[in-house]
Amino acid sequence: MKNQFRPEKYRDHTICANDGEVVGHIRVKVSGILWAPKGAKVWYGLSLDRFSTLMQEHGKQQKK
Repeated sequence: MKNQFRPEKYRDHTICANDGEVVGHIRVKVSGILWAPKGAKVWYGLSLDRFSTLMQEHGKQQKK
């Protein structure tokens, strides 16, 4: 097949505080969620199963 777009393997988001200062970065992948604090050279990750459990146990319920 010709002329196709490849699906994204991940999506990065920059997280900023109320004053606009960068706090860190979140990378959402098919296999899990990664977090890198500002200026860090490493990522910290959770599998989607672990992330789901963590959010249900400790997250605050939100409206969509």
